[in-house]
Amino acid sequence: MENYTMEGRTYRYYGQEAPLYPFGYGLSYTTFRYRDLVLSPPVLPVCANLSVSVVLENTGLRDSEEVVQLYLRWEQSSVPVPRWQLVAFRRVAVLAGRETKLSFEVLAEQRAVWARDWRLEPGTFTLFAGGQQPGQETRAPSEVLSARFSVTGTARLLRGC
Repeated sequence: MENYTMEGRTYRYYGQEAPLYPFGYGLSYTTFRYRDLVLSPPVLPVCANLSVSVVLENTGLRDSEEVVQLYLRWEQSSVPVPRWQLVAFRRVAVLAGRETKLSFEVLAEQRAVWARDWRLEPGTFTLFAGGQQPGQETRAPSEVLSARFSVTGTARLLRGC
C-alpha cells in the first residue's frame, strides 16, 4: 500500500455522504433539549484549552439517559482534515422534567493536525454539542447546537506547547 490518505476510506472523510449508522445512532424513550452552549474563552491562544458548557433538559415524561457529544470542525486548515471530529462525549442520566449543566474541556492537542508532525494552527473553529453528529437525519428528534471560536498566534508544533 502506497497511499495512506484516509480520504474516501472512512466516514469522517466521505465528503457530504452520511454514514448509515453514525456514532450515537439510536432511539430514546423521551426527548431532550439542548441550550446555553458557552465556549470560554471565545478567542484563545494557540496552545490553550477550551472550556465548554451546555445545558441538557429532559423534556419528556420518562427518566432517561442521553449521550452528549461534542464535535470539532476546522473552518480552514493547511492539510486535509475530517468534516468534524468527536472530541468528547458523556452518557448522562436526567430525570423527566429536569435539566443538568454539563462541563467539558477540549484540549489543545485535540485541535492538532498532522503535517509531517503534530502541529497546532490558528484559525476559526466550530464546536457542535448535541445528541448526534452535526447534520445527521434521524427519526427521533434531536438537536445539535453550534458555536464558533478563534485561535490566535502562529502555528507551532504540538510538542512545543
